[in-house]
Amino acid sequence: MPSNPESPVSAHALGLPVTQVRGVGPERAALLGRLGIVTVEDLLWHRPRRLEDRRALLPISRLALGEPATVCGTIMASGVKWFRQRTRSVFEFVLDDGTGRLHCRWWNLPMLERVFRPGDVVLVFGKPNSLRPRQMDRPETERFEGEDDPTVHLRRIVPVHGATEGLTPRTMRTLVWNALEQFGPALEPDGWDGNKPGAHPDGQPWPERRKALRDLHFPGEMADAERARERFAAEEFLRLQREIRRRRESLARAFAAPRCPGDNRLMRPFLARLGFALTDAQSRVLRDIRKDVGGVVPMRRLLQGDVGSGKTVVAACAAVMALEAGHDVVVMAPTEILARQLGAAFHRWLGPFGVGVGLHAGGRCDASGGDGPRVTVGTHALLEADVDLGKPGLLVIDEQHKFGVSQRESLLRKAGHTHLLVMTATPIPRTLGLTLYGDLDISVLDAMPAGRQPVRTHVRDASALPKVWEFVRGELAAGRQAYVVCPRVEESGDDDVRAVLKEFDAVKAAMEPWACALVHGRMASAERDAAMEAFRSGAAPLLVATQVIEVGVDVSAASVIVVMSAERFGLAQLHQLRGRVGRGLAASHCILVADAKTDAAQARLDVMARTRDGFEIAEEDFRLRGPGELLGHAQSGMPSFRFGDLGRDLALMRWARDQARSGG
Repeated sequence: MPSNPESPVSAHALGLPVTQVRGVGPERAALLGRLGIVTVEDLLWHRPRRLEDRRALLPISRLALGEPATVCGTIMASGVKWFRQRTRSVFEFVLDDGTGRLHCRWWNLPMLERVFRPGDVVLVFGKPNSLRPRQMDRPETERFEGEDDPTVHLRRIVPVHGATEGLTPRTMRTLVWNALEQFGPALEPDGWDGNKPGAHPDGQPWPERRKALRDLHFPGEMADAERARERFAAEEFLRLQREIRRRRESLARAFAAPRCPGDNRLMRPFLARLGFALTDAQSRVLRDIRKDVGGVVPMRRLLQGDVGSGKTVVAACAAVMALEAGHDVVVMAPTEILARQLGAAFHRWLGPFGVGVGLHAGGRCDASGGDGPRVTVGTHALLEADVDLGKPGLLVIDEQHKFGVSQRESLLRKAGHTHLLVMTATPIPRTLGLTLYGDLDISVLDAMPAGRQPVRTHVRDASALPKVWEFVRGELAAGRQAYVVCPRVEESGDDDVRAVLKEFDAVKAAMEPWACALVHGRMASAERDAAMEAFRSGAAPLLVATQVIEVGVDVSAASVIVVMSAERFGLAQLHQLRGRVGRGLAASHCILVADAKTDAAQARLDVMARTRDGFEIAEEDFRLRGPGELLGHAQSGMPSFRFGDLGRDLALMRWARDQARSGG
């Protein structure tokens, strides 16, 4: 398609309605609107879904069934065949390139007889659907005028854009080409400071915007398109990281948190009473926290550590710093089970020093002594207006990924924007950490407390269940405890996914004479608490549950967990469930009973069997599921990127963060 030079355009032209592009009238503009394309700029930045290399011409004789190819030949014959009183038709031409003949067909497009005539030299791209005779249905075509003909759809790497009904990829390609020809000059000069000397992550400057945009859609080589994508991704990431930096600076100017430097009058006896020494990783993180809370700039720190790495003890030490300074502490957990366990742990550790611990969960409020600064533990019930948080010097959110961004912000506002420590035992993929949690400083507990046993993971199918139950009985006979976890409470009737209400009876029969307890999310709080207490005390050494025990259950005597229909769980969930065992001195086992019917499900199980490294699991989960499914709908603060790919752009995100921090 030849260039059609326009009069000079200015940058503001990019904001013009898309109807200013050649070939876009009111009807086509309405169709583009379905894709979110309203302006010229929207069209130019409509990223192709993929690129197809149509440069190489293949002889017709070498066409393979179902394999895309470009051929060039002369139309030897053409015509329309009609069916059913001329209500249906097929137009066909026969292409010859000297090596063979190709039949090209279009159903119900008789007008093509006026477009293609015998003797025309035509380029054709498509997938053969038959080899005897060689045949393509609805291929892309273009008349070939000679070696210098600048075709849009063939003899080049072409973009395949997202389209909609009434707009084919071919039409979209033409409109993007027209927009580049008309408005390309408005993209110069660039002026982007990401291209200043020394600012490139690999030392090579990105292309100027005009070239990058053309390379994005119509590159000379595939590598040119990827370099263009990286350049626009870098712009997106840099905007994000600058906004994160702006928010941090705004927070520091707008709010002052209470200083909590600590004087060790509680810390020394608290640590002495623990009965174990902190790991080097815990001590390192606590030094970072002490430095943060010792100032008036509100701490915003994310503590991530693998299951069983000792995050709760770190939180308790941070709480002691605030308590020593005369300030209250608030701890929020996502489930009632976890809130009650945290409340019990804080009471056990801090009660002997006269620190009161309050619990708000399940519609109940329990409090224990102490007249001075206190610790308040609860679920999202803490957000309710009638819950008094006191004067917090520290806010702790455990398993924070279970809360939405808005819930975190609501609690912060209620707590007066004080120091914040958020914790997760679900390791966060590195790129995601720089994105979703970019406004937080990140600390990692990368060592396990002494005495923790590695957990062996086994993948079994349902036929192995008799042997699995025999093994579990052996563990119970040795004085240990076990979990059996199912993905559902009740059967749905349309699949064979294990449900806890049905499995409970089967497990109870298989485990006789040992008692079994049952826990799931639909139970009343009192009933659930009684079942959990029976398990913790050993009165019922086997617990059958849904994933409500995924976090917050710490029973050191538990040495085996059996996960039924394990293919139904995500990697992060399986890793969390596996973390319920291996907390004592006995060798521990995680048995995944699965019927993996998809490659993705089998891949998750293979990862679980291969590694116990939560960070490796997080990266693999991210690769398999992507950020949207990994986060779910709760994390409403997740930014969307048109060009950035959080699965592979870690280096670019780090570059953007470093540029933003250095004032770039």
